[in-house]
Amino acid sequence: MNRTLPVQKNEYIEVVFEDLTHDGAGVAKVDGYPIFVPKALPGESAKIKVIKVNKGYGFGRLIELYEKSPYRVEIPISEAHKYGGCQLQHLSYEGQLKYKENLVRQVLTRIGKLEDVKVLPILGMNNPWHYRNKAQVPVGEKDGELIAGFFKPRSHEIVDTDESVIQLPEVNEAIQTVKEICRKLGIESYDEENHKGVLRHIMARYGLQTGELMVVLITRTADLPFKNQLVDELVTRLPRIKSIVHNVNAKRTNVILGEKTTVLWGNEVIYDSIGNVKFAISALSFYQVNPVQTKVLYDKALEYAGLNGEETVIDAYCGIGTISLFLAQKARSVFGVEVVPEAIEDAKRNAALNGITNAEFAVGEAETVIPKWYKEGHTADVFVVDPPRKGCDEALLETIITMKPKKVVYVSCNPATLARDLRILEDGGYNTLEVQPVDMFPGTTHVETVALLERK
Repeated sequence: MNRTLPVQKNEYIEVVFEDLTHDGAGVAKVDGYPIFVPKALPGESAKIKVIKVNKGYGFGRLIELYEKSPYRVEIPISEAHKYGGCQLQHLSYEGQLKYKENLVRQVLTRIGKLEDVKVLPILGMNNPWHYRNKAQVPVGEKDGELIAGFFKPRSHEIVDTDESVIQLPEVNEAIQTVKEICRKLGIESYDEENHKGVLRHIMARYGLQTGELMVVLITRTADLPFKNQLVDELVTRLPRIKSIVHNVNAKRTNVILGEKTTVLWGNEVIYDSIGNVKFAISALSFYQVNPVQTKVLYDKALEYAGLNGEETVIDAYCGIGTISLFLAQKARSVFGVEVVPEAIEDAKRNAALNGITNAEFAVGEAETVIPKWYKEGHTADVFVVDPPRKGCDEALLETIITMKPKKVVYVSCNPATLARDLRILEDGGYNTLEVQPVDMFPGTTHVETVALLERK
């Protein structure tokens, strides 16, 4: 017999919010039945409309706030609530840091059963605005005019946006300039529904330390109309520009970049540095979007590794070698593994760029390559992992446990999979000594974490 739910769809009810979900929605309970409401904060009372009910939980929309949280702030841009990505802009920065630190503690306890692990106060930013060094915005058309901005949540409707409060001013300026020039020249925007038109996305990348700017124009067609005029105007109007790139993506897909990339003007790469390590960044390179906090994160990873120049380090999921090259400055040798061949090419190029000769890089899945290394007799004193959101593969964790490095430094972008993997390593003979949350993405629910484990 089905239990009757305590709320019905389209019903208006009054609630008090007691928590936030992992994606930043407020949680209210009616007779123990949770209802998730975006833009609501713990401690607030409100009238909501129930918009969807499932067996175990429902969703609501905020109608009227009766009592506001002391951490609530006005959203800085009127358009900000219309697009996804910045789920916590209505929460003060102090409140955001508190939420993220608590999230890490709760997840470690609930999923990892790690009640006694020391979680340090989160490392936030002095200025949590205008930090992203890269933007890639979709292009469309409205009332016959080319627009570019952000998708509304859960839709493919583009909101034309002149400025994002989380992107560096130079990135905002580059996107806006491309948009204005394309409008003036009459370059046709991409029509996603009918797979017609030309300009699909505009990308801008900026080197914070070098002041170098790259613009990438992503089109459906191999031909870019008014190419020479577009390049001339960009070079005239953007004095920091060092690279203009054309990328062709003719497929009917949500993937942004296509396979064919041509340099229209300037260099193939721009440069940036984190600490004293220099990086070459191409249109296709993966590079951390918040370089200020990346240095904070990697400094912590380096501190936890505790290197004295004698150690062999393995860096699983090494990407373009960012952490590997940091570690190589203090280790005897570093071996990095990454599944994306282009990232490994970037890693090798970045090692050469910095004159680092004690770092080697291999293409392949960490969970396949590293067990093979172990069978061949290779081992490590320190093991560094920085996996994607799904966490480490079980085969890799088993290899770490078998290999018995003295230390494991776990860099994570997902507290839930971090907690799961720490539990496995704890059961395999490691102690989690310390966990350091780092706020890499202010205004969003994402939190990065570095954990230090030592063999028992």
